[in-house]
Amino acid sequence: MTAELPAPVRPMLATAGEPPAGSGWAFEFKWDGVRAIIGTAGDQVQLTSRNGNDVTLGYPELTGIGLGGGRRLLLDGELVALDPAGRPDFGLLQHRMHVRSPAPELQAAVPVQLYVFDLLAVDGAPLVHEPFDTRRARLLELGLDTAPGVAVPPSFTDVTGAQLLEVARAHRLEGIVAKRRRSRYEPGRRSATWIKTALMTTQEIVLGGWTPGSGRRASTLGALLLGAHDDEGSLRFLGHVGTGFTDAVLHDLLGRLQPLERRTSPFDEEVPREYARRARWVDPVLVGEVVYRSMTHDGRLRHAVWRGLRPDREPAETRLPTTP
Repeated sequence: MTAELPAPVRPMLATAGEPPAGSGWAFEFKWDGVRAIIGTAGDQVQLTSRNGNDVTLGYPELTGIGLGGGRRLLLDGELVALDPAGRPDFGLLQHRMHVRSPAPELQAAVPVQLYVFDLLAVDGAPLVHEPFDTRRARLLELGLDTAPGVAVPPSFTDVTGAQLLEVARAHRLEGIVAKRRRSRYEPGRRSATWIKTALMTTQEIVLGGWTPGSGRRASTLGALLLGAHDDEGSLRFLGHVGTGFTDAVLHDLLGRLQPLERRTSPFDEEVPREYARRARWVDPVLVGEVVYRSMTHDGRLRHAVWRGLRPDREPAETRLPTTP
């Protein structure tokens, strides 16, 4: 008889902020990948994305590795692809995120690893109400990092957040996450007991339109028109992004955007004429991610660079940057 996989939950989310000071915190590196809730039972493994989609078939290298040693586990972690220096690279992972059944050649070219950092249930017994320290100790007892392609990254209690942030900076990692050691796990909630500090400012955005390219990009797109939702749920305009694309990405995006075209702007405010005059508006259903240097006084992202689509996000999840 096949054991039943544990039901997935929505992952707990961190709030943005500076590293907290004082005792009572554990610090971890922030990994540049895609969040996943992992269920195991017998020889089965199920991977569920942040927005509740089953993505197991997209990562076959992680499904036949004996993860969990036959036990029924519910885990929280990150799917990552590593660059030649061993750092998680979101750009590399983009080659795998949209492929439901990757060919062996693609798996070999862009292998995906699983970084596990929390334990939510063991053999049907929930641990979400236990403190982080307890969950962490139970996680380490499982020996999950003996499975190929799986790691349990370190959690530090003997350094300050500021010190670990400098280590992350030196190794060109994305940032750090602070976790209050007595905190419980809050599925689906953004909690102040987890605080993330990013070394680069990332922003999840909704694609509301695009402009045609020119010159060597005349057959594709020139820029994407970006938005995010305010606290009332209105879609606000954040400007555009025209860099960070490969030729393959440009053609892929154009193929996704053209079927979504509409006659009117999807934004709930007037888009300035310099952006709107050549715009091709689309239904705001695709979510992506950019990095940017700063914001202008009128709420536009400065020096934005495209990072990729985020199929693990819903449009309604996007929120305006908290610091103008």
